[in-house]
Amino acid sequence: MKTIIEPFRIKTVEPIRMTTRAEREELLQAAGLNLFKLRSEDVLIDLLTDSGTSAMSAAQWSALMRGDESYAGAPSFYRFESAVRTQFGFKHVIPTHQGRAAEHLLFSLIAGPGDVIPSNTHFDTTRGNIEAVGAEAVDLPIAEARVPALEHPFKGNMDLASLKTLMAARSDDVPVVMMTLTNNAGGGQPASLENLRAVAAIARAHDTPLFIDGCRFAENAWFVKEREPAQQDRSVSDIVRDMFALADGMTMSAKKDAFANIGGWLALNDDALHERARARLILTEGFPTYGGLAGRDLEAIAQGLQEIVDEDYLRYRARTNAYIVERLDAMGVPVVKPPGGHAVFVDARAFLPHVPPLSYPGHALACALYEVGGIRSCEIGTVMFGRKPDGSEVPAAMDLVRLAMPRRVYTQSHADYVVEVFEEVKTMRESIGGLRITHEPEALRHFTATFERL
Repeated sequence: MKTIIEPFRIKTVEPIRMTTRAEREELLQAAGLNLFKLRSEDVLIDLLTDSGTSAMSAAQWSALMRGDESYAGAPSFYRFESAVRTQFGFKHVIPTHQGRAAEHLLFSLIAGPGDVIPSNTHFDTTRGNIEAVGAEAVDLPIAEARVPALEHPFKGNMDLASLKTLMAARSDDVPVVMMTLTNNAGGGQPASLENLRAVAAIARAHDTPLFIDGCRFAENAWFVKEREPAQQDRSVSDIVRDMFALADGMTMSAKKDAFANIGGWLALNDDALHERARARLILTEGFPTYGGLAGRDLEAIAQGLQEIVDEDYLRYRARTNAYIVERLDAMGVPVVKPPGGHAVFVDARAFLPHVPPLSYPGHALACALYEVGGIRSCEIGTVMFGRKPDGSEVPAAMDLVRLAMPRRVYTQSHADYVVEVFEEVKTMRESIGGLRITHEPEALRHFTATFERL
């Protein structure tokens, strides 16, 4: 059928406060032209992130009611631990309050100055946590991933030749190889099971562990099922188990592919590293059976892990993004192809060719989308990745605008509205100018920087 129907019924609704364009222009100016600083009540369609913004199911809300808040040994932890082990197969599971806490635990224990950590593409908090301990985060995407308009089924793959070269030259400096599934910074693109197996083989040849940033593991598995030869008749759950059987551990934000509003974990097989991580966890997050989370949050994650591998849901999820990409592409808006799993990515550098990368075309387009239609999106480009650890600034590989779709929140009419806003913005794009940063912090500047128009 042509109509995308949501494979769920909506039982609770939240009102959207309708604003005028004049109001939004004032609100954005008051926020220093930084969309992160807007109040959510001043946003019509909030596509800033898919992290922690999911609508929970009736079963998840029911699970919250049995959450046990005992400080140690609560049954909620053991249900959570069992759900993670069943899905991913790792020996040890350490809960954390969100994904970046798991990253901090891992990299603070295994990495330091002089180390290099390769990935298909590190996302912002991963890169930030690596650089915070003095190590170097290196991106090794395939060449096709750098061409937004190019159709390629697995643009999230790692460049195997580059990884082999790096490992041959510096394997003693590589404490871990990382794979991000899906590749968020590269347009929400999946990695193939074949590529993941090859990466694991290269890491093993140098006695180096492979860890997976599994935030969107189910979406990646869905694309493997749809696009990779010989995978079509297999279940998503089986593909997930195959992917993670190749790894020595994982970091996870449960705020993505677990339908939870908070939470994450570090899972691994290494007994000695587990002991060190547990000791550090107690100092920073909490006792190992709650890790900074309430028992009700652990219950919501355990239930969410069962629901996320539902193939009717994953089909709908992927199709919603594809629908928007197809409509934008038809009207001449440059988009990342093929459509990713969690977001629509627009090539702002191609959409605003008159705005140079160091004047932040991605952020300029994101501001215009809010002013015109109340849509809050996120720049994935030179603002986020342009500043280097030594303080210098260079253009990012791409300047994208990400419209991240919260899970089970918006309907097809909201998607149609997003397309209509782009129609309006396209008519005025030549008048959209660049920006400069007037204040920025030392790290992860996109969250709190302020801007002014050039």
